[in-house]
Amino acid sequence: MPRLLAIDYGTKRTGIAITDELQIIASGLTTVDTKELLTFLKEYTSKETVELFVIGEPKQMNNEVSESEAAILPFIEKLSKAIPEIPIVRVDERFTSKMAFQTMIDSGLKKAQRRNKALVDEISATIILQSYMASKS
Repeated sequence: MPRLLAIDYGTKRTGIAITDELQIIASGLTTVDTKELLTFLKEYTSKETVELFVIGEPKQMNNEVSESEAAILPFIEKLSKAIPEIPIVRVDERFTSKMAFQTMIDSGLKKAQRRNKALVDEISATIILQSYMASKS
């Protein structure tokens, strides 16, 4: 069975999470410099079978799209042209950074480790993917 891949897009770096082949468990994969994101995804999908890209959709509390959506939409357009065979779905990503930070605290990471923004992005991508998987079951 192919994997699901989640993207927590950021202007500097992007968190990536992936499911196992049975699509049961979502795990953080890595954080990629956003300039290298498309190249990374092309290489990854050439080695692994990916069924779907799940991309976070930043929204404000009033349900309107966030300002960062302006950077995400051009990326989605490039991604859909570069890898047209893999569909893209969007998932509301409100509170994922706060949830990621709380996850780091709950798992006992020290303060210095919790300052690692790349780790926060990776955990956020995992939360986005878990949210999508929960909505499907």
